[in-house]
Amino acid sequence: MEADKMEKFVSVTGIAAPMPINNVDTDMITPKPVLKAVTKKGLAWSLFQEHRFKPDGTENPEFVLNQEPWRNAKIIVSLENWGCGSSREHSPWAMYDFGIRAVIAISYADIHYNNCFKNGILPVTLSPDEVDVVMEAARRGEEVTVDLEDEEVRLADGTVFAFEIEDYRRDALLRGLDEIGQTLDQGDAIFAFEEKQRKVTPWLYDREPIE
Repeated sequence: MEADKMEKFVSVTGIAAPMPINNVDTDMITPKPVLKAVTKKGLAWSLFQEHRFKPDGTENPEFVLNQEPWRNAKIIVSLENWGCGSSREHSPWAMYDFGIRAVIAISYADIHYNNCFKNGILPVTLSPDEVDVVMEAARRGEEVTVDLEDEEVRLADGTVFAFEIEDYRRDALLRGLDEIGQTLDQGDAIFAFEEKQRKVTPWLYDREPIE
């Protein structure tokens, strides 16, 4: 049985957008109208839409993702309680579609934290002092590396910060498996269990369907 796969996350190196804000909520990340979307594709326009664009649809030049080099950011650096608010999964969908593959912050809202892993985004937790250092590198427009395999954040000047991810989450991202993919990856074991159960409790499998 072939597992459903998303893009693998081993290591990403790229521009990090500095967002030195506490409590960045999912309403800020993606506005309510995007909730009508039923697909993960084509949602980059909605990422921070109310902040990236003016009411007339033109770019807000003061917003970091509209400035060079951060308009091509692959990483976001923020502070405490990133992703609080509603549980909308559209937020990581929009982040991923824009090209964001990792967030570095002091803390996260639980549901959004889980949703990031389910959608190929790595949320890295560092201490406040460590985040301050990464934030300054981001402000300078320097590239940052987030290495899941080695569980390290590396800066251009050689600074390295270690982080920890639960083994099952780490394995799933390294292999590019969402929750469905993780289940399908156990297809042989599931099939073997079903075959065994069919012999032990055949009456559960051979009953006529109820009309």
